[in-house]
Formats: sequence, structure tokens, C-alpha cells
Amino acid sequence: MDRRHFLKTTGLTLAAGTGALSAPFVAHAQNAPIRIGLMAPQTGVVAAGGREIIDGFSLFWESAGNQAGGRKVEIIVEDDASNPDTALQKARRLVEQAKVDMLFGNLLANTGLAVANYVKGNGTPYFIPVIAADDLTQRARIKNVIRAGGYSASQFPRPLADWALKQGYKKVAMISQDYTFGHEQCGGFAQTFTEGGGAVVGQFWHPLNTSDFSPYLGQIAGLNADVVFAMETGADATRLIQQYASFGLKDQIPMLGAQNATDQSVIRTMGSECEGIITSAHFAEGADLPATQAFVKTYSDKFGKIPSLYAFSHYVGAMWVAKAINAINGKVEDRDTFIETVLKTDLPDNPLGKPVRFDDYGNPIYDVVIRKTVKNKDGKFWNVPIATYPQVSQFWKYDPVTYMKQPPYSRDFQGIKKA
Repeated sequence: MDRRHFLKTTGLTLAAGTGALSAPFVAHAQNAPIRIGLMAPQTGVVAAGGREIIDGFSLFWESAGNQAGGRKVEIIVEDDASNPDTALQKARRLVEQAKVDMLFGNLLANTGLAVANYVKGNGTPYFIPVIAADDLTQRARIKNVIRAGGYSASQFPRPLADWALKQGYKKVAMISQDYTFGHEQCGGFAQTFTEGGGAVVGQFWHPLNTSDFSPYLGQIAGLNADVVFAMETGADATRLIQQYASFGLKDQIPMLGAQNATDQSVIRTMGSECEGIITSAHFAEGADLPATQAFVKTYSDKFGKIPSLYAFSHYVGAMWVAKAINAINGKVEDRDTFIETVLKTDLPDNPLGKPVRFDDYGNPIYDVVIRKTVKNKDGKFWNVPIATYPQVSQFWKYDPVTYMKQPPYSRDFQGIKKA
């Protein structure tokens, strides 16, 4: 989006020398603007996804005339730099200095956890369309932290593991970035896969921003695995997929991935090395559904690219919260009523083309699609559905109370059932 146009439509100004968007202080009153603090990584390993968080979020508010509940909406954007300390600093600035009514955004789990811990103490509504740390809507639930448009990390890998078993895969090797999001996505896959009779023959954890995957790929090649599950985001996903192909493994061992591995923010700059990878998500940009394709066209026409999960999730998150604001006639200062209204709000009309609702813990229940990366008629790669798992909860098929008695997923606990 042209930055001058974004500033004009939101009524924001650019703070000199900082690159941060700011707005003049306005005393909160019922006729004052609703102020939303949007945090997104504009620097760091996932900066590309951060840019699309801003694009998707602002696209919705432009379509709504930058209004909700009869009040103007102003957005203040801050760069969390893909760093939890920076994210915490920016959250404090937004709440305590800019006096925002709510916070939105962040991308990496560690940045979201830092912000969630902060708002736990002050009650600021915090909406997390991408932050997926399981316990934020499970064992350590914070009522004012809500996944509008979001999901829990382990939610979508479970149907993928079930699908893999049904394809006859029995032995999986797993590779992942070594942080909370990776641990939890891998845990959801590993637990479901092994409880269904499969075996994890190797797990490899690597730091964020790894440049050379050859040591891991060499070990994977020697494991005699039927399939590989890769949990990668951003530049790491690009490098792993490229090196997996150049190492000669693409034609030997099929690759499954967490949804972010073949996100548009990764594959739009790639060639045939990404073709055929299977992932799972709530959103498939290649789905032949009128609502999905209308959103894809609108986004693509404006930004010249197919929308990513980051853009989609923040568009839907804004849509969800705007519907709740309209229902309470803009009275967001009554935080308890605002939060309760959001949690009771269903979203029957959205770019998924299927109704979405919250569970009892503030996490959405979705139809999850198994997706395959293919080339579309325009010669661009995107994800198309090949199977659907209806109404998938963050608790999969487990009783929530029983499930939450097991430890949260970590490097040390992956829920692996021993043969």
C-alpha cells in the first residue's frame, strides 16, 4: 500500500526520525476515535509477514470506511522488530502513551507472549490473529487475549498427521525452528501421528535464521523415513525448501509442512522446489469458493500479490472485532462488555466462505483443509484444498479438561506415544 495513502486514510502522522506511525492524543470520549495499536515485525527474520499483517489489517478498515460503531477508527503501527523485548516496549508505549483502546498483532510466539503477559496486568484487550502459543487459550488463558482470526499452534498439524497416516506413511522425520511455535506445531503432529500408530524416527531443532541446513538434511537422508514434517517460517522456510530440493530429497521423501512453510510470503518468490508440498490450514488461497476468491482478487488488485496467511488472518480479525464494536455501538471503553461481545460474536460471512465461531476458551473452531502447493493458471504457486476436516477444535478429539492435564509441548515433551 502507498504509505501516504495509508496515513491519509487512517489520520495518522509519521513520527520524525522513528519510522513509527503516531497520532495526536485525543481524550477518550464516546465521540472520539477508537484507537488501535497494531504491532508487526517490519525488521527481522519475518519482516515480510509483518508487512502483510499491516496490509491485510488496513485493507479491512479501508473497506469499512475506517469506522465502527459510529466512530472513526485510527490505527497506530509499531515495529516489534521480531524481538520480545522490543514488542513489550512498544506495547507499553501504545497503551500508556498513545492511549489505545486495544492492541492487535505481533507474529512470532515469543513477542506475543511478552505482550500477553503485559496486558494480563492491565486488562487491555489484545487480539492475536497470528500468535498461536497454545496456552494463551488453554492452561494459562487470559480472558482479554483473544484469537480473533487466529488459531492455536498445535490445532492444524493434527488433521495433517491423521491425513498422513491415511496415506500409509508410518515413519516421519521432523525439522523445526527451535522456539515455542515450532515446539507446539511439532507436538500436535507428533502426538496425533504416534497415537495413530506412526513413529517419529528423528526430530531436529535449529535456531531462527539458519542459513545452512545441510547438516540436518544429511541426517534426515539416513533415517529411512517415509515422510518429512517441516515447521518453518519466513526466510528459514525458503532456505529449507530450496536446500531440500537441491540436496536431492524432494524426489525421495515427500515433504509435509506446517501452514507457514508454504505461505504466500514464502512461496511467491520460489520456483518448482515448492511444488507438491502438503500443508494444513484454515485458509487456502487457491480454494474454489466465491468468498475466498473475492478476497484474493481484492487483495491482489490492491497489492499486486496473492494474500498470505498473515494478511488474511488480520483482515478477518479486524472484521470480527468490527462486528462486535458495531453490536455495542462503539462503546469499547466498557472493556468487559466489549470482550464478552467479541467472544459471543460469530462470523458467518468471511473470506473462508464458511461460518466461524469461538470455543469456550477464546479460540476459533474451523474447517481445516489439507492443501497442496500447485501452479495456478497465471503461473504462480498457491495452495489448493485436497481434503477437509470439518470443525476442528484446538483440542482435536480430546476432552479439554483431560487434555490440559498433560504438559504443554516443548522440546522435552512432544506427546509421543511409545510403540
